[in-house]
Amino acid sequence: MENAIPAGHPQGRRREAHRGGALWQTVGCQMSDLIDADGFRANVGIILMHHDQVFLGRRAAGRGWQFPQGGVRRGESLEQALYRELEEEIGLAKSDVTMLGQTERWLRYRLPARYVRRHQQPLCIGQKQRWFLLSLKRADATFDFTHTREPEFDQFRWTQYWEPVKQVIYFKRAVYARALTELVDIAFPGGKHPPQPQWWERMTARGSRAAPVPAD
Repeated sequence: MENAIPAGHPQGRRREAHRGGALWQTVGCQMSDLIDADGFRANVGIILMHHDQVFLGRRAAGRGWQFPQGGVRRGESLEQALYRELEEEIGLAKSDVTMLGQTERWLRYRLPARYVRRHQQPLCIGQKQRWFLLSLKRADATFDFTHTREPEFDQFRWTQYWEPVKQVIYFKRAVYARALTELVDIAFPGGKHPPQPQWWERMTARGSRAAPVPAD
């Protein structure tokens, strides 16, 4: 297992070395995505905690549940992308949260063939993500999903730490499991983290396509 980087650690501020050499730019409607020579789009993922629970958003029109995440724009640092996505997707500012730590390396997932846009160049075959663990400072913080013309989420809930692995679409499941496992000692210092649930091995088995369990 990789070692997560606590907030403030000098390693967390080092210059990023992107596997595959130079990053390529592809222009979308409102942003420039960074896609490396291997076809992976640079992305930041956000695990937002309040006490011992994590934020989980329902994708607009009820298209499943997931953590906030988004692409890194040309010229942005990972931290800049993190706080931009935090505001765009759920309406929180940097001042609303405390950064606790981040994953040490890129975590990758490949898109199923039906989601790959073959006509687009450079070709994007998946995402490479750095995951950030944040803590909400105020219980009365207001979430706002209307900061973009096409909101990512339409509702949210607080859920148990491991639960998002069961809720997310199958091809993101392994990355969710790795990110949560890597960051659990920072999220729950002193070894007081919750045990993995009984369904863990079944849902995280290599190649598993078990359907997400409907939220309560």
